[in-house]
Amino acid sequence: MRMLDGIELSEYAKRREAVLKSLKGSVGLVFAGDHPPPLRGDWDPNFHFLYLTGILDEVGAMVFFDPTAPDPDKRIILFLRPTNPEQDIWDGLREPLGQALREKTGFKTVMRTTMLPRLLTEAARRSKKLALLHPIANYNAPIGPDYELFQKVAARLPGCGIEDRADLIVGMRQIKSPAEIRQIEAAIKATKSGIERLWKSLKPGVSERTLHQELIRGFEDAGSKRVAFDPIVGSGANGVILHYKQNDQIAQDGDLMVLDCGASINGYAADVTRSFPVNGKFTDDQREVFTTVLKAQEAAIKAIKPGAMMSDADKAARRVLEKAGFGDYMPHGIGHHLGLETHDPGLYHEELKPGMVVTIEPGVYLPHKGIGVRIEDDILVTKEGNRNLSAGIPKSAAEMERVSK
Repeated sequence: MRMLDGIELSEYAKRREAVLKSLKGSVGLVFAGDHPPPLRGDWDPNFHFLYLTGILDEVGAMVFFDPTAPDPDKRIILFLRPTNPEQDIWDGLREPLGQALREKTGFKTVMRTTMLPRLLTEAARRSKKLALLHPIANYNAPIGPDYELFQKVAARLPGCGIEDRADLIVGMRQIKSPAEIRQIEAAIKATKSGIERLWKSLKPGVSERTLHQELIRGFEDAGSKRVAFDPIVGSGANGVILHYKQNDQIAQDGDLMVLDCGASINGYAADVTRSFPVNGKFTDDQREVFTTVLKAQEAAIKAIKPGAMMSDADKAARRVLEKAGFGDYMPHGIGHHLGLETHDPGLYHEELKPGMVVTIEPGVYLPHKGIGVRIEDDILVTKEGNRNLSAGIPKSAAEMERVSK
């Protein structure tokens, strides 16, 4: 069993206890997921499960919340699939149940999933309330795993109700602990390492793929084992494509480059974007767009504070863009929450609170001129206002010309 580093077991236990208390007697389940391990890359658990456990590689695992269980040690149970020696040959040996596993995971009770049907039925009979903790699916998507299972339980138990508590863990994940903020800061530090390594190789005629590879090596040099998302290394017209991923063209003299990237450290993501001239000198048109986007970002960051909303920051940025005549050229929102996921859960029209981390990333894209500019930083909401966690990565026009030479 592999566990995330950087977060103490006691913090995971406090998170689970907070969920148990907030359920107010309702039964809940959080699933790791049972999708098979991929041939390329790592198997990733459901992020709610990861947030509550730190466990990275237990396919089919679950966290069971039974607030009314007579035995306090069985009110939160980690369920793991039975061992399968033949399967373990392919995916890795798994520990037996016992004290060592309880100490490793921080759970007082660990059981096999074969026990779930009986214990879930007993809990539902006592509580008569089943709480949905996974996100509520749109009508055209598969229903959540807890809802699918709870429907079967409720169909067999008269008077058993199902309630929507999908916002519970989302709300917890939005407020980052000091330990989580440290992981995000470490990811930003690794991101800076990658960006600086890329800049050393930047010149007209270099391939985007070469720059991509230098970026990743810089991440790895700083301790990152994986990217938070596939980086965008878009030169010229490619910088106008919002989710450009090919990174296979040659950066030409006179091109502007959009670099959108983020390293991951201990499961937590960074997300930073910088735009800069390949040859070290902005053209007049490029400088006009860059300066406007930077002013828009500064206005948006200023709007980030407790009680404000992401929509307020969006409006602040758009006022700057509209005044400069670029109001129709930002087709995306101002940013998103950041954490275990690059796009962590969070809504535009909800109040920001201290401990939240959001990205602020205005952009202007002019396909007819082959100019794309986006500038993005990771912002921590504080009691006093905000703190730019990625402020140490250069971004001014003068700095962008210097790093490009």
